[in-house]
Amino acid sequence: MHRSRRIAAVTLLVALCVLTAGCGGSSGGTTAASDPSSTKLTGTVTVLAASSLSESFTALGKTFEVQHPGTKVQFSFAASSELATQITGGAPADVFASASPATMQQVSDDGDTTGTPKVFVRNTLEIAVPSGNPAGVTGLKDFANKKLTIALCAPEVPCGAAAATVFKLAGITPQPDTLESDVKATLAKVTLGEVDAALVYKTDVKAAGSKVQGLDFPESAQAINDYPIVALKNAPNPKAAAAFVALVESSQGQKVLSDAGFQLP
Repeated sequence: MHRSRRIAAVTLLVALCVLTAGCGGSSGGTTAASDPSSTKLTGTVTVLAASSLSESFTALGKTFEVQHPGTKVQFSFAASSELATQITGGAPADVFASASPATMQQVSDDGDTTGTPKVFVRNTLEIAVPSGNPAGVTGLKDFANKKLTIALCAPEVPCGAAAATVFKLAGITPQPDTLESDVKATLAKVTLGEVDAALVYKTDVKAAGSKVQGLDFPESAQAINDYPIVALKNAPNPKAAAAFVALVESSQGQKVLSDAGFQLP
């Protein structure tokens, strides 16, 4: 009789252990305490990102805040070169998303990254002209026409470096009237009707909608910009930083970026 009671007690204990995963050992299961995705995120995550990511990252920031109540995503959008200088200068931030591997390498070489930066999207250049194309711009050769008013990104920023590459490939010496600090400032010259044409990213033309018209050119395929992202070493909110990077790299994040006109790696 006692033996039967002992067997029943052991059977009950085993059943409880299976149901609650509370008896230790290596069962192959994952408890809530050991599952990183179960960690509640709080506080602000500061993301420094290339200006061409403004629309898509803003949308992803809202998604992140919904997925993680109690968090806030704070963005700083600017030229990648400017952001890299801020990071190496000690500016507090959690995530860096660059429009070129060169500016990301600057941050990595300074020891400011956690892990290896990963390319999450790619982008190409497109000619932007005011709606209706009043100056009759037809292609890249028109950027050498001194009679036209032209805007380009400054050469030290990724969109400017990409522009220099395509002009070299095409054998064209551009005649810009203004060199802007980032791609959004360059595009603004077009949307305001201040220039006849500019060279910006295809995603920026798409984001501008009916305000501008985009013209493709063959050399753009040879000057594709890779966009790497990474959590920063001294991130004030490292768990939220890792989670935001994971969202960007997820199928959900990639769809938002693809819908914005970015090429997936």
